[in-house]
Amino acid sequence: MAKPAFLLDGQSLIAPQSVGDHLFPNTDAEVTNLVQTASAEFAIIINIAMQRLSSTQNRADAVKWLISQLHDVRLKYGPAVWQKLAPIIRSHSSAEILQQCPFTKWSFDKPRGYSGDATLIDFIYQHRAIAEQVAKTTPLGRDIFGYTINAPGPVAVRERRDILTKIVDDTAARVGPDTEILAIAAGHLREAEMSEALSEKRLKRWVALDQDPMSIGSIASQYRDTCVEPVDGSVRGLLAKKHQIGSFDLIYAAGLYDYLSEKVAVRLTQVCLEMLKSGGTFLFANFSDEMADDGYMESYMNWELLQRSEADMWRIVNACANANSAETAVWYGANRNIIYGTIRVNV
Repeated sequence: MAKPAFLLDGQSLIAPQSVGDHLFPNTDAEVTNLVQTASAEFAIIINIAMQRLSSTQNRADAVKWLISQLHDVRLKYGPAVWQKLAPIIRSHSSAEILQQCPFTKWSFDKPRGYSGDATLIDFIYQHRAIAEQVAKTTPLGRDIFGYTINAPGPVAVRERRDILTKIVDDTAARVGPDTEILAIAAGHLREAEMSEALSEKRLKRWVALDQDPMSIGSIASQYRDTCVEPVDGSVRGLLAKKHQIGSFDLIYAAGLYDYLSEKVAVRLTQVCLEMLKSGGTFLFANFSDEMADDGYMESYMNWELLQRSEADMWRIVNACANANSAETAVWYGANRNIIYGTIRVNV
């Protein structure tokens, strides 16, 4: 598939190498030796996993075991070693087998040119938009897919969608028919499909801002003749205040902060707070440093993220919020794979 003809701005959508450069220090001779040890350990793990996958029985359990082992290896050897080991895993012959899973392959291939695109999230949602691609998958690929989309990370992403829908509907119930919402890096805005406030026309505006023109086109087509307003825009545009889109009762960024350095995350949060109406809420979400799928995602899926701890989230919140006039919170989703920060202003 041809790569898209648009350019990413380096702040909204960050390539894996950019994430790696931010996270990992320079290596030394000791790291090189540890990489050899870790590679040998991986060889044992993948041999066992491939033996289990060769059977038609309990393939989901085999994938679950492999994902847990990769997570443990990542933790055991640390980021400097993992940065070297992940490409070794990606180039292993097992990748061709595991990438029969359409979710894994889409992430690895990056048809839209960047990680975590809206179609990848549709795989997690098992949305009808990706049904044809799943149907074309091999039996083995479907068995692998049956677990990868039900691993802890994807489970947390589906919960995140439900949380976004609820907070939109709760905001509409609190504010009334003049409610204005902004979704940053909106993707396909799938949470809108579940929103009672939208279906019952209890929103004034729901602005969906995204840098990917394919996502914007999808939103424009699906939500024609509704209050949803697709906007082709980027983090850079927001930071430069180029988008004159008004003020909002709720602003949220669900998957964007996974790719932003702390400096950019703080500045974007500050800009978003300036766009809130009195009593408005800003919500951002991030994969947490407790996520269980990170080893598989960063290796076989080539999907690298900036995971954050509770302390990391509080640093962003506290750098932006005025304690005297804002209500703040940091909290985990049900399985602790995604962490949330909220700031409500002028309370």
